[in-house]
Amino acid sequence: QVQLVESGGGLVQAGGYLRLSCVVSGTIFTINPMGWYRQAPGKQRELVASITSSGITQYGDSVKGRFTISRDNAKNTVNLQLNSLKPEDTAVYYCNAGIREGYYREYKDFWGQGTQVTVSS
Repeated sequence: QVQLVESGGGLVQAGGYLRLSCVVSGTIFTINPMGWYRQAPGKQRELVASITSSGITQYGDSVKGRFTISRDNAKNTVNLQLNSLKPEDTAVYYCNAGIREGYYREYKDFWGQGTQVTVSS
């Protein structure tokens, strides 16, 4: 059974930084892509950043230049470095991964349980 477990959220002052990590475990053949989404109260879930197995990254416009995504394919982990945090970055951050559980299986979307990031002004 595939599981995504996030860590690293918390409370930080504006201008501060956090590092989120997500570990994928279970029956895994390939993972592509891996990424982070966030959802603030009353808003839709939005892409923060994603990264393919070959290292191609994509960022949401509001975090470009401040956040950095990275992954360790050998450890099935994806990390998100959040710098220069703003109050509007406050949200629940979700890890996401497209996973094939076997050679003949199709990619399925998996989500973590979410980790709260709160930025105070």
